[in-house]
Amino acid sequence: MQIFDKILEITTQIDAFLWGPQLIALLLGTGIYLSIRTGGVQFTQLWKALKLTFSEKARSSEGEGDISPFAALMTGLAATVGNGNIAGVGTAIAIGGPGAPVYMWIAGIVGMSTKYAEGFLGVKYREIAPNGTMAGGPMYYAKNGFKNKKLGKFIGAVFAVCGVVACLIGSGTMAQSNSIAASLANSINILALGGSGVEQAPAYLYYVIGAAIAGVVGLVIIRGIKQIGAFSEKLVPAMIFFYVVFALWVILANFSEIPGAFKLIFASAFGFQPVVGATVGMAVQSGISRGVLSNEAGLGSAAISQGASSSEDPRENGLVAMTSVFIDTIFVNSITTLTIVVTGAYQQTLSWMGPNGENPLTSILVTQSAFDSVIPYNMGGVVIAIASLLFGISTLVGWAYYGEKCIEYLGGDRVIFPYRCLFIIMLFLGAILTPLAGESFEYINIVWNLGNIGNALMAIPNLIGLIFLAKIVGEATMGKSSSS
Repeated sequence: MQIFDKILEITTQIDAFLWGPQLIALLLGTGIYLSIRTGGVQFTQLWKALKLTFSEKARSSEGEGDISPFAALMTGLAATVGNGNIAGVGTAIAIGGPGAPVYMWIAGIVGMSTKYAEGFLGVKYREIAPNGTMAGGPMYYAKNGFKNKKLGKFIGAVFAVCGVVACLIGSGTMAQSNSIAASLANSINILALGGSGVEQAPAYLYYVIGAAIAGVVGLVIIRGIKQIGAFSEKLVPAMIFFYVVFALWVILANFSEIPGAFKLIFASAFGFQPVVGATVGMAVQSGISRGVLSNEAGLGSAAISQGASSSEDPRENGLVAMTSVFIDTIFVNSITTLTIVVTGAYQQTLSWMGPNGENPLTSILVTQSAFDSVIPYNMGGVVIAIASLLFGISTLVGWAYYGEKCIEYLGGDRVIFPYRCLFIIMLFLGAILTPLAGESFEYINIVWNLGNIGNALMAIPNLIGLIFLAKIVGEATMGKSSSS
């Protein structure tokens, strides 16, 4: 369809421009700068951060805040451990080749210091909103932390506007609901309707699934952060465990391929293994952009959920926030990468086959192919469908809250309910985009392009804020001062 071809072309161009060398340099540069300022907090205090995260202290709701530090982390993980870990890794490999995950790892290691700073500042500069809830995030640490108050208010407002846009059209809505709908519809088509898995599932399945997703998410978000925190605290650990168990089954079934897989991953990343349809530059771009899409380090979203934490120590809050990148990128993404590479599923992508390849796979279908190659009776696709559903629902709930706090900053309580309604409409549109667009799986890249664009729009004002406040974060972390 011409209109979707045009939309795909335009969003691809905007995505490539925004995620060009300048933003990648800004993301990595900010992370490196914060790493230096904090004395390499992601290396020197990782074990302390992990112990603190799973301690009884982190589960306590005592103190000023809406939810416990652990619930705040789970809300953040609900938003980050999503379909970016399943479909995002598949998309990165489909575009940049099997070496793309190396740049996801690099972005994750550097991004841990960024996430630490976001968690720190989210608590240090938060406010109590007129409705009595805690309000934190880049808009508040720019507004309250900058010495130049006019500049701070401007940066805060820019972030809030970009945050609303990103939450409505970006990784928190359409990309997630599209992945859920595509995976579930494909599995139902195979198991219940006798489809082969090659042809697109009937359109009505996408509409039914989209309506169901909208209903579930609406029931959770209508009651606010306390309900979201309680929901995430129970769902997130269970869904990670579920996914990891089946992923390890796939990996261990191909145990002998693991050494060769790592060799291929690193050789492809640095250009020592020729990849027909991708270049090292494409591996860097797709790896870092999908890595940020997955772990959200640099977007400022973590500061919003951490701002609701009952923790009153910004440093401890930063450490808890930092562990989310480790869990998301270093752990879950690595497992997904291995399933795709050890099974050879990467060989079915455009990056490996080149432009003349027939029916290349992308997004969640790459990961699904990997699981199907090991788990019998086409149940690999069912596992991915369930994981996609759980991961996607959790992400939708987390991002609904992020957008709500951004729009609350701009317009107060009166705009929250209309925002929630619009959020639900957009996630429904994301779910039905595939049948609207036709039979080409290539159109799935539209929603991932939109996700990347939304993330870039959030990242720029947030990174500016982090650079301005890096000295305060560094001095407090190194024990010199915690004052502004």
